[in-house]
Amino acid sequence: MPLLTIHHKTEYRYAQPVAFGEHRIMLRPSDGHDLRMLSGKLEITPEPMSLRWIHDVFGNSVAIATFDERARKLTFNATATIDHKPADEFALTPDDKAYFYPFMYSSDELPDLQEYIRPQYGDPDGELACWARDFLDPEGPTPTFNILSGMTHGIRQQFKYRKRYEHGTQHPLDTLQTQSGTCRDFALFMIEACRRLGIAARFVSGYLFIHGDRQHGYVGGGSTHAWVQVYLPAAGWIEFDPTNGIVGSRDLIRVAVARDPRQAVPLHGTYLGSADAFLGMDVSINVVSAGEEAKV
Repeated sequence: MPLLTIHHKTEYRYAQPVAFGEHRIMLRPSDGHDLRMLSGKLEITPEPMSLRWIHDVFGNSVAIATFDERARKLTFNATATIDHKPADEFALTPDDKAYFYPFMYSSDELPDLQEYIRPQYGDPDGELACWARDFLDPEGPTPTFNILSGMTHGIRQQFKYRKRYEHGTQHPLDTLQTQSGTCRDFALFMIEACRRLGIAARFVSGYLFIHGDRQHGYVGGGSTHAWVQVYLPAAGWIEFDPTNGIVGSRDLIRVAVARDPRQAVPLHGTYLGSADAFLGMDVSINVVSAGEEAKV
């Protein structure tokens, strides 16, 4: 894959000048063996009084901005050029203990995985668990890849993507009952389904690369994107995008990982002013091969 450049602009608009509280920004691509950030810039208008970078509890890069100036607009303009080398789809052999489900995590790994295995959302009637068990072979052990791939493609085929303007991510049971939601909703739903099978899963926030020369029919990439990582012994953390039916990191640019979607919000902050002062937010994102022109 060629070098990629990400252009991300978010602008908040207000009816009159307002003061701004602290803003947390999680837009920097996450370096690793499959992704290397070559250059990046974060421009904020009005210029913040202070801007500092930290690593959160998951090791994600977070910028924290504070302000001492009032304004009618607050703009965040982030640009990053990356070298993205998608990992090949994982291949477990029948000799690997996670090849068939059920499997067990080792005593060395289990303490660090427990919070990714324990379900975080209620399922009083067992509907999520029932949906997850439908991917198991009733006749015997099921190849683990078949379960995870089946969930990924099942959500893609059976559920309808729709944008929501309500704050936050909807409960997984709402996603199941309506069979609709956003990429963040689908990711959370699959995570909770995996956890009910005792499989460690976590949330990923990032970007989706939609090729200009060929369309995959992708959805969910008009803003930031979200998907799932599942941990398997001998394979590590593997990417699954139930919104688009992607297995592996092809076309997925990772920014942050978290136990829960609420811990990986790309941009979050407050303003000081009347509730009706807020007029709206405009987000413009383009991911292109480096060197191509992108209007943001």
